[in-house]
Amino acid sequence: MRFRHPDGSTVHLAYCTNVHPAETLDGVLAQLRDHCEPVRRRLGRDRLGIGLWLAKDAAHALVTDPSALRGLRCELDRRGLEVVTLNGFPYEGFGAEEVKYRVYTPDWADPERLEHTTSLARVLAGLLPDDVTDGSISTLPLAWRTACDERRAQTARTALRTLAERLDALQELTGRSIRVALEPEPGCVVETTRDAIAPLTAIAHDRVGICVDTCHLATSFEDPHTALDDLARAGVPVVKSQLSAALHAEQPHLPEVREALAAFAEPRFLHQTRTSTAAGLRGTDDLDEALSGDALPDAGPWRAHFHVPLHAAPAAPLTSTLPVLKSVLTRLVGGPHPLTRHLEVETYTWQALPPELRPRGRTQLADGIAAELTLARDLLTDLGLKELP
Repeated sequence: MRFRHPDGSTVHLAYCTNVHPAETLDGVLAQLRDHCEPVRRRLGRDRLGIGLWLAKDAAHALVTDPSALRGLRCELDRRGLEVVTLNGFPYEGFGAEEVKYRVYTPDWADPERLEHTTSLARVLAGLLPDDVTDGSISTLPLAWRTACDERRAQTARTALRTLAERLDALQELTGRSIRVALEPEPGCVVETTRDAIAPLTAIAHDRVGICVDTCHLATSFEDPHTALDDLARAGVPVVKSQLSAALHAEQPHLPEVREALAAFAEPRFLHQTRTSTAAGLRGTDDLDEALSGDALPDAGPWRAHFHVPLHAAPAAPLTSTLPVLKSVLTRLVGGPHPLTRHLEVETYTWQALPPELRPRGRTQLADGIAAELTLARDLLTDLGLKELP
């Protein structure tokens, strides 16, 4: 979906396909048929943006076979779909029964991460619509915190500089400008936007910036205005933003609140949980750990890294951090010029919701994704953007 900003520029809105498990190119093509096109039809649009997730094997197939890449591009066109951004965070296995810590490997100190992201950039340059020259790729925020000493941190920074040089060369070759965006996430070396400033200014290349995920920002209790002001002062570009909402519990000391939270503790993904105290941010790596005994102080609100549907906040006594998303979006695109032109709805946890909230089959999932995009569209038009055909 495309929107005209009051300054005349185009802002792109997509939804991320990491909600649909697929490891191979055939699986990606099936996603387009079974999920993405039905969502577009529900929205009544001739064109729908998707933030494509390409696992290692799918990316390799596309980058090594020009005919396969042309075939994917033709299939996108045929189904009324377009791609300006990729989710390069998960490497493989994101549809596995247990993902947890595995999503953080390989990290940016491992050569596989550089090679995979280079492949994604080459693929994206071939998938961009004819009238679009700028693409973006969100990626792992360097590494999970326990896997990164100073030697590996330096290796990671060197790899990102190498990637930036490759992206420069790719633009010279193709005329397409691809940028990569570190996506701060709780528990990682770069957990917050502030954590991103030092490594990104050390890399010092405009090809490498930040992806502001509004669920992650909220989970870490970051103030949106402070976070974006700090990035602007440091000259760190917001390459893209993922529109997502975290799980919020206002009174986690109450038994009924803990019972409601326990329904969201599930075995597939990590749900890092945080609370803000007078001594600073405290947290656990997963929600079930937070609910065990006194692992996490409960005098103040808790927030958990669980991407809940934007249009459907959990039932009381829980809620979501949708107000944080709205505040971030207002700053990103509500001013005289957009701070980013790539927005991506990223609720990948539909099948991890408590059983009574999960969509039953493709039809309900498509309905839910379309409802999220409708909400995002309404937020953008309320900010003065005009939806384009």
